[in-house]
Amino acid sequence: MSETWHPLITESDFPAEGKATAVLGGWHVLVARTEDGFHAVNDRCTHQAALLSAGRIRRGAVMCPLHGARFDVATGRCLGAAYKDLRTFPVRIVAGTIEVAVPDAPPGMDERPVGL
Repeated sequence: MSETWHPLITESDFPAEGKATAVLGGWHVLVARTEDGFHAVNDRCTHQAALLSAGRIRRGAVMCPLHGARFDVATGRCLGAAYKDLRTFPVRIVAGTIEVAVPDAPPGMDERPVGL
């Protein structure tokens, strides 16, 4: 599957709370800053389809605001529950700008947040 790189935000403008969101090529993307760098995941809980960006990020994991499921932002792996892992996206920094690569094909219904 082919993918395209999209600029998100400059590193210097990245929010202090450690997360930024965007819709890139139709994909809802959550980018988190952790101790080991920037990571991007699909901004959709695999259990309830809520926007994960409304949850908090702590110790490299994002917590779903609806029911507390936690996902590792580096790997997408669901932590402590049996929910499906998140889709992850490659991240790079070019000339101070954080870029994310998303598939050229739009997300299916099972990868879009509820109501969007």
